[in-house]
Amino acid sequence: MIRRFWPILVIVALLVGGYALGLSQTLSWQALAVRQAQLRALVAAQPVTTGAGYVLIYLIAVAASFPGAAIITAAGGLLFGVLLGTALAITGATLGASLLFVAARSALQPLLAARVGALLDRLRPGLQRDGFLYVVSLRLIPVVPFWLINLAASMSGMRLRDFVAGTALGMIPGTTIFASIGAGVGAVLAAGETPDFSLIFSPIVFGPLLGLAALSLVPVLWRHWKHARG
Repeated sequence: MIRRFWPILVIVALLVGGYALGLSQTLSWQALAVRQAQLRALVAAQPVTTGAGYVLIYLIAVAASFPGAAIITAAGGLLFGVLLGTALAITGATLGASLLFVAARSALQPLLAARVGALLDRLRPGLQRDGFLYVVSLRLIPVVPFWLINLAASMSGMRLRDFVAGTALGMIPGTTIFASIGAGVGAVLAAGETPDFSLIFSPIVFGPLLGLAALSLVPVLWRHWKHARG
């Protein structure tokens, strides 16, 4: 019994911890603007500890489905720089998504199956056969809800290692873009303004992301074409 429910117990503990730490209030541009100088000094003094703490915060936010992932990612770029901020964000998000993936497969499976069974019946064959490529493709498109991909992949019977690899790989382009924006928002926040993330949906950025998503599915489409001809 404990083995089956441990993932959901961990998520509940993270959710309680997140609210205890005030994440629901602190994951905002206003809070980041007020504390950015203090946070930058802390990162400079304790880079390893703050890096681990950042990963933990991202893990909690994803596993407990807190809003504000874009703000956390931008904060990573602001505090750690684009490259390290991107790597830390991907690590935290992948760990959080994997925890939710495991929880959905164990304790939450009966409840989720009853509620979204019809949708899963349509997604399951593709995810079972080409799960890695589908997850990469969906992660490349920022408009697809992160939590929905986690649950659909888990309920499809997809292997955890393929899910982890697909999540990490598919997040690289979008996370790098958000971290790059975050690396340059220090002056914007200091002026009391809110950063503009509409750039991510501009044709010059969103178009290539859609192109990468389509490109990742080329092997799947090729296999289907060969099967249809055969």
